[in-house]
This record gives sequence, structure tokens and C-alpha cells, in this order.
Amino acid sequence: MVKLPSSLSSNLPARLSGTAGPVVTVVRLHGVIASGAAGLGRTQLNIDSVEGPLKRAFAADGLQAVALAVNSPGGSPTQSALIGDRVRQLAAEHEVPVLAFCEDVAASGGYWLACAADEIFATPTSMLGSVGVVSSGFGLTGLIDKLGVERRLHTQGANKARLDPFSPEKIEDVDWLLGMQESIHTEFKAWVRQRRGAALVGTDDELFTGEVWTGRRAVELGLADALGTLRGVLAERFPDAEVRMTSRTKSLAARLGLPGAAASAVGSVVAAVEDRAAWARWGL
Repeated sequence: MVKLPSSLSSNLPARLSGTAGPVVTVVRLHGVIASGAAGLGRTQLNIDSVEGPLKRAFAADGLQAVALAVNSPGGSPTQSALIGDRVRQLAAEHEVPVLAFCEDVAASGGYWLACAADEIFATPTSMLGSVGVVSSGFGLTGLIDKLGVERRLHTQGANKARLDPFSPEKIEDVDWLLGMQESIHTEFKAWVRQRRGAALVGTDDELFTGEVWTGRRAVELGLADALGTLRGVLAERFPDAEVRMTSRTKSLAARLGLPGAAASAVGSVVAAVEDRAAWARWGL
């Protein structure tokens, strides 16, 4: 092996001289947040799908910071919490700052993910917030009556068939659902308060109604720290660093746009429609 003179090696780029130069890694958190595998071209976020990219991002040599590119209309509160907690664990373990960049939308669970960062940036037209909980469904009792269909439902346990769409809605079942939503909402608010701290401007009744704001207003309310784009902010903060994207590894079925082995074609189509509806709510 030929050893270069020290005067020459000191002038070589870090990659050629054998030393690691400064690096900022970027993890894209894009999609509806839901448990389970993606199918039929579905882009889905959950702890399993992001574990690999997050670990690779935080393990990079010469790491200066990790950037999260967030573009999500929300979804599962449990998966949102698992991903957010994992980001904080890795940030503490590797002692590096985390910056979140909100793209089109970081709403509900998407904002939960953004709050895992030490700083949140948005564009003036980004949509942020929606700190609330929603459940939806259909009541089909009138339809089956018109079709002459008899509903047969047998359970063990008085509450086993709560909110069954083919049975009349009960007040006590709705009260139970609202209680569950309140508990989840409390956890969501606590997470935002914990992560944003004194930066927040306003009371719970002002900030946590499920309202959504544009990026500029979100900065005024303390839900975000500043306006800025990923490339622009990173170039200013880390001018000498290599910006390195960390991608999720897709299965062969996903690359071909085919349903996963465990998912039926019909189930995947329904999931894709649900995802489309989640994005459409924000005009996307």
C-alpha cells in the first residue's frame, strides 16, 4: 500500500483521504401511518417499515444531524407514537440533533412524527396540526332492511359487538368510543407539549381542537420553529456536509405494484382507496 505524504493527504477530500467527512442523513416519512404490510403500490408508515432506514440514518459515519422529511396525513396513533419514540431513542443514543421538514402535510399522526424532532421547519403552504382524534364508519341497518337481509349476531360478552355497523347505534357505545378518543387525545396533547414546550403560543383549547394551519401560522403558534426547505436549511446549517438520503427497502411485490403475499387483491384495493381518501382530505 502506497502511503501519501501528510502534506498531500491533508489536502484531499475526506472520501479520498480515508476519513469520514461530515454527513447529514435524510429519512423520508411519507404516507399514511398504519400497521401491517403495504400492498398494491401503497405507501405506508409503521415502526417496521421505518426501523431499517432510521437505524442506518443514525449509524452513518461523520453524522452531524438527521433530517426527517415528513409528508403524512396521519393514521394510527399507536404507530405514530412508536415511530416518534424510536426517533428519540436513536437521537439520544447517538447524540445528534434531529430536524423535521414538513412538506405538503404533517397533520394528526404526521404532526406527531414531526414533533419527534428537535426543530420543525415548514414551507408557507405546508399544512400542520390536526391535534385531535377521529373515528368514522357507516350505519347500514336501513340498507339491509330494504334488501330483506336478516342480521344474525351472536356474542359472548355484552360489549363484544360494540358499534356493529349492521346494528342500531347505542348511546352507551358512542360514549365508550368518545372516552377512548379522549384518552388518545390526552396522550397526543401531552406529547406535543413535551416536545414543543415553551415555544407553544396558546391554550389547549386554542391549539388542540383538531384545527390545521399553514406553515406560516404554525410558526406563529409555536407548532413549528421556522419557515424553510430541507435543502435550504441544511445548506445553511451544515455547508460542508454531504446530504445523504436513506430509503426504505421495498419488497419485490411492492416494486412490481403487486399485493403482498398475505394480502388479497381486494383488500389491497380497499386499502389503496382508504389511503387516497386520507390524502384527498387535504386536497392532495
